[in-house]
Amino acid sequence: MSEDASVPPADDHVVLGRLTSPYGVKGWLKVYSYTGPMEGVLDYPEWVLRLGARLERRRLLQGRRHGKGLVALLEGCDSREGAEALAGAEILLPKAELPGLDAGEFYWHQLEGLRVVTREGVVLGRIDHLFETGANDVMVVKGALDPDAIDGEERLLPYLPDEVILEVDLEKGAMSVDWDPDF
Repeated sequence: MSEDASVPPADDHVVLGRLTSPYGVKGWLKVYSYTGPMEGVLDYPEWVLRLGARLERRRLLQGRRHGKGLVALLEGCDSREGAEALAGAEILLPKAELPGLDAGEFYWHQLEGLRVVTREGVVLGRIDHLFETGANDVMVVKGALDPDAIDGEERLLPYLPDEVILEVDLEKGAMSVDWDPDF
């Protein structure tokens, strides 16, 4: 498969996982999934692969759980050499193809970059990224990313709707939180 001009720019995508290494000699690849549950990456019949600066579409022919991970077979990849050429590629999905969410639910990429403001109007910074813990998701809020922030500190805020998160306004690019700036 060659570069596909019909693929939108990479910033119109979310990263679902990556191809790590060949599995066997018939073109299968090991897959590291960022989705939860991990098999969720296999729900999408077509992947956009980012190989360096190049983007290309590949149909998912087969995919399954193998041990503690996943393996997949992609269109046009029928040898170990073909799999080696794809190893390291990121698996992308156009944001427009993500399933719809219920009211009050958000994808992480929608929250990244939002300005975080306390109920008292103190700007803490912007959400740089989120990560999972056993108990709840955590937002990494960096003061250095917002010139109006109270300071340049990095804060870890639990993503707890109705407890810490008071309101998310995607149109305004802001999130209101119940959080002590000194914490």
